[in-house]
Amino acid sequence: MSARTLSRFATAAVAVSAFALAGCSSSSEGESSATPTGAATTEATATATASAEAGAALETVTDGVLTIATGEPAYEPWMIDDDPTSGEGFESAVAYAVAAELGYAPEDVEWVRTTFDAAIAPGAKDWDLNIQQFSVTEERKSAVDFSSPYYTTSQAVVAVEGGVAADAASIADLAGAAVGVAVGTTSYDVAVEALGEDNVQVFNSVADVVAAINAGQIDAFVTDLPGAFYSAAVEVEGGVIVGQFAGSEGGDEFAFVLPKDSPNTETVTEAVDALAADGTLAALETEWLSDAVDVPVLN
Repeated sequence: MSARTLSRFATAAVAVSAFALAGCSSSSEGESSATPTGAATTEATATATASAEAGAALETVTDGVLTIATGEPAYEPWMIDDDPTSGEGFESAVAYAVAAELGYAPEDVEWVRTTFDAAIAPGAKDWDLNIQQFSVTEERKSAVDFSSPYYTTSQAVVAVEGGVAADAASIADLAGAAVGVAVGTTSYDVAVEALGEDNVQVFNSVADVVAAINAGQIDAFVTDLPGAFYSAAVEVEGGVIVGQFAGSEGGDEFAFVLPKDSPNTETVTEAVDALAADGTLAALETEWLSDAVDVPVLN
């Protein structure tokens, strides 16, 4: 990972920490610094009151605590060093920003781990929100609730430099290549649609896909574009990003998962929408995912 990337990570962590503290500071802290007057005072008071009311209004598995689940392991650039509690990484930063918008201080957020499949399966949950690149689909909506999307991505192809798939400039150029994908993901759906089911090898997880390409069992694999940057730079020896699939740029929306018919879905959605409207989500995307640009489209 480059020094530039690490610098962006640090910058985003500071930004999210500042956001959380701003949303949760007490009146005594505000009085110890420059005191706002007039309209500024009224606006700050209204914001603090709204946040507190939002937190009080949520029905959570533990009173006074917002329990957020993610995967194990959680990969970069979504979570840095597999540590969701740090606020470093795009999804960790987004989660804490949403928590602050809901009226929860960082110390009132509890993290737990789940598998991807268990999170979107029907049944009771021991968490309030789950964040691990869940794409919104009609099929999944039958089992769980979704918030508004916090990010829209595309699907990309990762290969090994010098390999048979490395210089592919079109989907046709991937004919004959062994392409891997994780089961039950949007990456699987996009790969099968573009390449055909017979040309796709399915694995249980992204970790298994990465292991397969490093072992020479497959020539390339499909994953979300931000994940492709991390895999190509860190996980795959000689990894390169071949390109992204046309038409996937605007269709893969990531959102928080909530238990089916959760009483909190509307409130969480409003929090995500507010962060989109005030530019917070865009700023976090720029800080953590700005490398995900200028990738050729495979037609």
